Amino acid sequence: MARVLVGVKRVIDYAVKIRVKPDKTGVLTDGVKHSMNPFDEIAVEEAVRMKEKKVASEIIAVSCGPPQAQEVLRTALAMGVDKGIHVEVAGPEYETLQPIHISKILAKIVQNEKVDLVILGKQAIDDDCNQTAQMTAAVLDWPQATYASKIEYGSKEITVVREVDGGLETIKCKLPAVVSADLRLNEPRYATLPNIMKAKKKPIQKLTPKDLGVDTSPRVQIVSVEDPPKREAGVILPDVDSLVGKLKEGGHI
Repeated sequence: MARVLVGVKRVIDYAVKIRVKPDKTGVLTDGVKHSMNPFDEIAVEEAVRMKEKKVASEIIAVSCGPPQAQEVLRTALAMGVDKGIHVEVAGPEYETLQPIHISKILAKIVQNEKVDLVILGKQAIDDDCNQTAQMTAAVLDWPQATYASKIEYGSKEITVVREVDGGLETIKCKLPAVVSADLRLNEPRYATLPNIMKAKKKPIQKLTPKDLGVDTSPRVQIVSVEDPPKREAGVILPDVDSLVGKLKEGGHI
């Protein structure tokens, strides 16, 4: 049976209205509700289902971030994950943490824990990078199956249905491999109260990037973060000629 690693990121909750900092260096996070990245919840659910089907022997959840990142690890443990690893990155170092750093951290943990399958959310809803799974596969030199909407497990390979622009694509990957979970892969379960209580007793190992030999120096500089432009009010026009005139006036045709 496979040992499975899942990545879980603490992000601003999807229902919260995002506000940009006055100095435009990022978004306000103090006093704002955070939760597990929704695509990572799907990855965790898939790993737990694997264990329920006796396909996975152990599930390890990894989160990189400040001390509060342990909250999402506890959520993952309550959903059915066996063990958590918290790679603590805080302050300015966390603000400049990028997918290239996360992928190197995950690759090191994968090698240390002798993992057979990595399942990550296809992207985080805060930065929308959609890069970590691909980069992790590249660092490990493993096959990758991104945007997975269905996974079937064999003894030494997986069959993955991918969501692509033209429809669906089915591919086979030899294990070990990296998979990124898309929205339609599954519907994550809610953690029950008994499992939430049990999760408090499950182990969380603490590490730092330095422990793993990973340099987290920033590769990209954020120049400015700004609110999207406000939408202009609509105008009701009496006829087609008025519409065409208005479009010409605005330089649209």
